Amino acid sequence: MKTVLVTGANGFVGRVLCAELLERKYTVRRVVRDSSHREDGGCEVVKVAGIDATTKWADALKGVDAVIHLAARVHVMSDTAAEPLAEFLRINAAGTEHLARCAAASGVRRLIYVSSIKVNGEETRDGQIFSGADAPAPQDPYAVSKWQAEQALHRVAGETGLEVVIVRPPLVYGPGVKGNFVQMLDAVARRVPLPFASVHNRRSLVYVGNLADALITCAAHPAAAGQTYLVCDGEDVSTPDLLRQLAAAMDVPSRLFSCPIMLLRLAGKLTGKSQQLERLLGSLQVDGDKIRRDLNWAPPCSLQQGLQATADWYRTIHT
Repeated sequence: MKTVLVTGANGFVGRVLCAELLERKYTVRRVVRDSSHREDGGCEVVKVAGIDATTKWADALKGVDAVIHLAARVHVMSDTAAEPLAEFLRINAAGTEHLARCAAASGVRRLIYVSSIKVNGEETRDGQIFSGADAPAPQDPYAVSKWQAEQALHRVAGETGLEVVIVRPPLVYGPGVKGNFVQMLDAVARRVPLPFASVHNRRSLVYVGNLADALITCAAHPAAAGQTYLVCDGEDVSTPDLLRQLAAAMDVPSRLFSCPIMLLRLAGKLTGKSQQLERLLGSLQVDGDKIRRDLNWAPPCSLQQGLQATADWYRTIHT
């Protein structure tokens, strides 16, 4: 494998992945929505206005050995689309299937699809740990579209011989992270007292550099073809422990206090933030052993190293 096409190349994961591919001497073709020049940091650049069942991929796929498909309509808390499920399916399911069929027709050997742990479900309970062998339980339009995309890819693989690898990451963090993780960094940096000291959940995370390394391994390793992998750092952490580690990485005190979980959930309902709050209270654990066994893969960075890199980045942009 020498030439890799990366969709979603300007995103949080895509930027790190492209840099790592270049570091390893791959030829990288970045798919972006808008580009004013043909090369970007040593990568070839291809402009694609949008991804759906009508996207014209022929030129982008010429000479490509593998596709790593990151681009997607992402999950948001307040979706403004008139029919969210239809829009998710149009881009994430139909668009992905179309890309796979075009890739197979162009002679691409392998497609690595970055799905989501939400295909497994929203949380784990009573010692449960998600694995790739679980019956899928998607619970929102985004997760449904990701699951349907996975099924479509397996159909394409069976019909064309295209090698497909599915990767379902949990929460991805690292320099450049957005959303809830940045809000957590903001609160810790401002030394805001946080009511999570008595939370006893467990959550799996994956550092963006670890995910990029796993995706490259999935693109190159012969044993990955046809497999579904759950990828994580391998060091599950509770919300209060995560906040303490972030505080230590930023060299500020952690200000945690206890509050009954029932009151926290009530506050979430009253403020309309139950979903966000549940991610801090509930558990979501991932069994990442399969990729380690099959591909002899191990995350290059520990949780502590990943959190330190994230904290260093955060302090750099806020000083």
